[in-house]
Parts: sequence; structure tokens; C-alpha cells
Amino acid sequence: MSNAPVIALKISLVIFMAGNLLEMGLKLDPRDALRGLRDARFVLLTMLWSFVLGPALAYAITRVVPLAPPLAMGLILMGMAPSAPFLPMLVGKARGDLGYTAAFMLLTAAGTVVFMPLAVPLLIPGLAVGPWAIARPLLVMVLLPLATGMVVLRLSQRGATRARPFVKGTTLVATVATAVLCIVVYGKALLGIAGSLAVASQVLFFVPVTAVSYWMGLGLPNDRRIVLSAGLATRNLGAALAPLFALPEVDQRAIVMVILGLPLMVVFAKLSIRWFGPSNLAGASRPQPTEGAA
Repeated sequence: MSNAPVIALKISLVIFMAGNLLEMGLKLDPRDALRGLRDARFVLLTMLWSFVLGPALAYAITRVVPLAPPLAMGLILMGMAPSAPFLPMLVGKARGDLGYTAAFMLLTAAGTVVFMPLAVPLLIPGLAVGPWAIARPLLVMVLLPLATGMVVLRLSQRGATRARPFVKGTTLVATVATAVLCIVVYGKALLGIAGSLAVASQVLFFVPVTAVSYWMGLGLPNDRRIVLSAGLATRNLGAALAPLFALPEVDQRAIVMVILGLPLMVVFAKLSIRWFGPSNLAGASRPQPTEGAA
């Protein structure tokens, strides 16, 4: 296959990731996120699940389930990268706290940029890529667009309001292009891993991070526990793919394993908001999201 579809996929993935986070930054008042950042219990649970329990669970599964090394590599990378860019949309549907969602995304975005370059060489010794090669695309796709949007909003709310429709439309096109190009480039490889226990290992990962993280949030209101559950059920696939795309040559099965996480994380994120949403829990309180985070 020509390199053109692969290059197009990388470009569309960058636009998809950066566009979603830029859009969030354009409507994120830092005061909304500060509520969550001041909640020590929420911050502790977010960091514990995102950068200790989640990666440890993914690593443990690869030790128990007989996966091919490239598939194990893909699962571990997914385990290191929580929080998909579309998390606010999911939390909004579950009537969760959007201010805490902003705090969760800020914590996981910054944490991923710091954690992955340090943890990848330890958990995946065979992945020969330097820390800066991992950190650089994460900065471009995660922290930079989010910070840019927040700065624009701070300088001019009117300018941020005008920019959002364009950013949203561009991101939507990139989202569709990314999905189509994934099928074009890796469709055969996706079919080729059938029977490899790839799906089973991902289910073993998503069930605990979705359900146990919610129940470990006891002491937090339901609208904040749902942020933890949905946030951890989703994965930042762009961040997980960044170390693989930084390599001159990589076994396609590692990339396919990460891409396979897309439909599975959508399923488990929707299950999270269905299971734990306020309408399904007796006595759950209706959250009051702030206008700036909506």
C-alpha cells in the first residue's frame, strides 16, 4: 500500500485530537476546573487510576493472557493514556459535572505528557523510542491546543465564540476521515487478529476501569463519580499511538490493537453513563454544570 493513506491518517488524527482539545479550551473557564482541582479526593482518585492502577492493570493482563508482543504493547500503551477528547459530550449526556470533567481532562492531559515518556521504557523495553520522541507529539496534540484555546478565551470571549463553529466543523471532518482511513489502512490487519485474544484482553481491561473506578469513588457525589468512570473508560488513542508513529518501523499489530480500542471504549463509556447515570440510580442528585464548562 502507498504511504499516502498512512500519512493522511496521521494528519487527520492530529487534527482530530488537537481540534477536540482546542474546542474544549475555547469554552473552558479555568474557574470551573478549579473546583475539581481543589477536591483532594477527586484529584487523588484521578491520578491513582490514570497513572498507577490503569497502567498496572494493562501490564498485568499482558502477563496473564498469552498475547503476541505487538498486541501486548498496544494494550499497555492504551493503559497509559486515559480520557478521550470527546469526554465532555459523554458526561453531558449522563448529567455529570462538567467542571469536574474539565479538571479531569487537565489532570490527565498534563499527566500523560509527563508519565508516558518515563513509563514507556520501563513497561515496554522493546519499544526503542526516546522520551522526547514520545513527549513531543503529546505536547502538540494534547497540551498545546488545550492551552491555546484557554488563552484565546481569556483574551477574547467573542473571538473564542466565533472560532468554535469552525474548529468544531474541522474536527468533525477529521473525525470522519480518521475513521475511514483506519479502515482503509488497517482493515485487513484488524480482521487478521481475530482469535488472538485481543478483544478478550481489552474487555478484561475496560470492565474494571469502568466499574471499579466508579465504586471506588465512594464519598464523591454521583455526578463526579461518573466523570471518573466515563473518563477512565475512554482512552486517548492519539496519545497511545504517538510512540508507535514515532518509530521508523513498527509491527502493524501494535497499531491495530490501539485502533481496536475505539469501538470498545465507546461501548464501555456508553455503558458507564447508562449504568451510573443519575436516572438509573435512586437518590442521585442532578448536577449543576456551570455555564462556562457547558
